[in-house]
Amino acid sequence: HSKTASLTMHSSSHSSVLLKPLPTGSDEQLVASALQGEQSAFEAIMRRHNRLLFRAARGVVTDDAEAQDVVQETYLRAFTRLQDFQGGASLGTWLARIAINLALDVLRRRGRSVPTDCAQDVDHEPSPEHMMSFSAPQSASPESAAARTELRALLQSAIEGLPPIYRSVFMLRAVQEMSVDEAAYCLQVSDAVVKTRYLRARSLLRDALSAQVEAHAEGVFAFAGERCDQVVRHVLAELQQRDLIQRP
Repeated sequence: HSKTASLTMHSSSHSSVLLKPLPTGSDEQLVASALQGEQSAFEAIMRRHNRLLFRAARGVVTDDAEAQDVVQETYLRAFTRLQDFQGGASLGTWLARIAINLALDVLRRRGRSVPTDCAQDVDHEPSPEHMMSFSAPQSASPESAAARTELRALLQSAIEGLPPIYRSVFMLRAVQEMSVDEAAYCLQVSDAVVKTRYLRARSLLRDALSAQVEAHAEGVFAFAGERCDQVVRHVLAELQQRDLIQRP
């Protein structure tokens, strides 16, 4: 079994025998309890930060299973040096920084590097006019729900297509809604680099989504099937009524 499979099975079997609710204190309280060896504190930390770490890892690597392995390795590494957590940053951003470093290690082992300088970013900083946001009205209809699901799939595909240098920033800023300072801490870059890369990521996403929309534009507002047949029948019947065509 892979690390992911074995640890997942262990987690699921453990949750089935959990007898008492997890502690709900602050991160600092959970860390203090974890340092005393309390198992429930470790689990509470993981359940509280799993999504953040998965998103942070997924911003660098391009595979869900690989990101899950990164998350697991992050906890193992963090929990063995939990005494190093000083509280200068939040526990979540401290863990996310570890996760990103581990994810970058994965890319390096594959012979891929992720640049850390911002020279390229500044050269390609998009204009404010190019960064206008889209907004869509919310509706509870099944059709609108299906449309949102399809849009979400298109957006996820476009995010996955971003270079890691931009995808990582977008995942932290837009998806996880981190502040500029928090994202800069996690990525170990300056605030200015975060801002520039985030603008560039949004610009690239707009371009990617525009290309996908145009590729599927031919299929929108389809008029076929029964609706098409109804129009044909109605018009032919009306023409027959007016003696403009012969009845069959």
